[in-house]
Amino acid sequence: MIALSVNLNKIALIRNSRDTVIPDIPEHARLCIDAGADGITVHPRPDQRHIRADDCRDLAAMLDVEFNIEGNPFAGPRASDRAGVSDYPGFMELVRELRPTQCTLVPDGDAQLTSDHGFDLHRQGEDLEPLLAELRSLGIRSSLFMDPEPEQMAIAAQIGADRIELYTETFAVAADSGVELGQCYGRFRDTAEAALEVRLGVNAGHDLNLHNLTVFRELPGLMEVSIGHALTVDALRIGMPAAVQAYRSVLAGR
Repeated sequence: MIALSVNLNKIALIRNSRDTVIPDIPEHARLCIDAGADGITVHPRPDQRHIRADDCRDLAAMLDVEFNIEGNPFAGPRASDRAGVSDYPGFMELVRELRPTQCTLVPDGDAQLTSDHGFDLHRQGEDLEPLLAELRSLGIRSSLFMDPEPEQMAIAAQIGADRIELYTETFAVAADSGVELGQCYGRFRDTAEAALEVRLGVNAGHDLNLHNLTVFRELPGLMEVSIGHALTVDALRIGMPAAVQAYRSVLAGR
């Protein structure tokens, strides 16, 4: 079955809108796990706009499922501008400290509202290669955030990635509009098949929801989806455990 990793960034965003510890991040991770989530994902950015470095530490200390930390591997340390919030140590330093199950490398920056593109390995592959080697030496599974570009899959394998995570916003937009959905899905299918040919695992995430997953779950070789925004919105309506169970049912084809 396709694994469901729940992204808790939006839970942290709600907390950060007040000077409070509510909602509690580990508590919501436990709700997700008890409801059947296969993993927990966080994306700690240098500005700590949602998940913070200390949240990652708290989760690493309590999780009994796969822990996926995603972010820009080139993001360095930054002092916190908020009282009571620890400094950001730098992305790779945090990963070295916590040793998550999986590390998903994402080419994002502060100016982006959310992740909005994958790596261009023709330009960035040489810089990523030693980082991927380090992750492997630490026993951390690596994944590269990628656009649906079949021609880049061989490069991803060559530089040492274990998996790729397909950036699925274009698919979500096509699924909502119904315009060129088959053509768009075909591009993702071709990319997944190219990844499988070079023995890369295939993950996916961004704007996947209960509706478009009924199509996307058929992607060849899909191993894991990371879902946060849509699942959190559904949880506001039906509760977190019910939302997790609903996504697991869709992924299982029920």
